[in-house]
Amino acid sequence: MCASYGLDPRFSDAELLAAADESVLEGLRLWAQENAGETVRPTGKNLRNLNPIVVQPDDAPTLEPAWWGFLVGGEPAKFPSINTRSERLQERPGSLRSRALVPATSWYEMQKPSRQWHQFLVDDGALFGMAAITQRGKTSDGTWFTCYSIVMRPAPAHLAGVHDRMPVLIPTAFAQEWLTAEGTRDVIDDALLAAASLDDRVAAVPRGDDKNADRLF
Repeated sequence: MCASYGLDPRFSDAELLAAADESVLEGLRLWAQENAGETVRPTGKNLRNLNPIVVQPDDAPTLEPAWWGFLVGGEPAKFPSINTRSERLQERPGSLRSRALVPATSWYEMQKPSRQWHQFLVDDGALFGMAAITQRGKTSDGTWFTCYSIVMRPAPAHLAGVHDRMPVLIPTAFAQEWLTAEGTRDVIDDALLAAASLDDRVAAVPRGDDKNADRLF
């Protein structure tokens, strides 16, 4: 399960969009600087952080602040909603109608039973996009938000010893299709095939925790 990730404003290489819109990249840098290096965590009743996602409602990709996890009946969902299994979307593709990219430069997982934290990176900290599904939800005061859930898949062999699942990473060549294609099973099947092309570039680095601190090794 991906429950925390990082967005470092010092990214230099972008694996997010095939034709990276400079306003999107600058918006991400500004948000990350204002976030002061804090690890990105799910939104909740007390922690009302809104995180940047990339959507494409019209002709061009755009940034939108979004609630990590789903809102149901005015409250955060009682069921786990910050992540969605790719297998579930293959079986029930209805949730694929609305999708987004979640920009990140890393994500974190705890290895069990050692309870050792690891930071996962593409190359040495490139900006990448994680596949997400979205839906609208409102809080008890009637405020509406775009909510998102990160899509998870089985991890490849060289990462499975640390954690058996990982986010579906969307390479630049598939980004526009993920954002705009019809929401059928084909789009998740194609996303999984495209994601596999990045597997060899992902590495796990031991960390003391899932905060933005120095690496252990």
